[in-house]
Amino acid sequence: MTNTKPVDALIIVDMQSAFVSGANAVPDAPPLLDRTTELLDRARAAGAVVVHLQNDGPPGADDEPDTPGWELYLPVKPGPREHVIRKPRDDGFDSTPLGEVLVKAGVRAVAICGVMSEMCVQATARTALARGYRVVLPHDAHATYNVPAAPGISDEIPAHTVSRVAAWSLGNQPETPVNAASVTFTPTP
Repeated sequence: MTNTKPVDALIIVDMQSAFVSGANAVPDAPPLLDRTTELLDRARAAGAVVVHLQNDGPPGADDEPDTPGWELYLPVKPGPREHVIRKPRDDGFDSTPLGEVLVKAGVRAVAICGVMSEMCVQATARTALARGYRVVLPHDAHATYNVPAAPGISDEIPAHTVSRVAAWSLGNQPETPVNAASVTFTPTP
């Protein structure tokens, strides 16, 4: 296993109850939760910044604010190095204080994990790259749903393929290790 250079922040995207628990969870939610928890534990232990992004879905959505599905699934330890940032759109930087939090902390490199690979994870990673951050996107630490079949166009596309394509579409800028276990953390300056 090859380790990546250490990162000084972890961004956990939309690990909300609606998406990672119950009958409507993304495929392979239990291993995703295990890997995300391991990343979270290692980031905390190293003194890295941790940001939990929480999507505010529209009325009636599974992640509508103040509903059980909207709640973050993993426990948060709020403090100077751990933040919860609510977001109104896919991109975690759009109309949120995420950029300010990272700049204020002196972050240079981020690991990104969570759901949905082709939506919120990808949008947040794309903006992080555009802002000059080194981005590490471990393949086994982000997930999504299967894309339904489209008659006359394609069969159902498995979630793991959708996740791979989402990372691939970011080009060669992000580091995309296969395993979250290869991500290491360092204290934020």
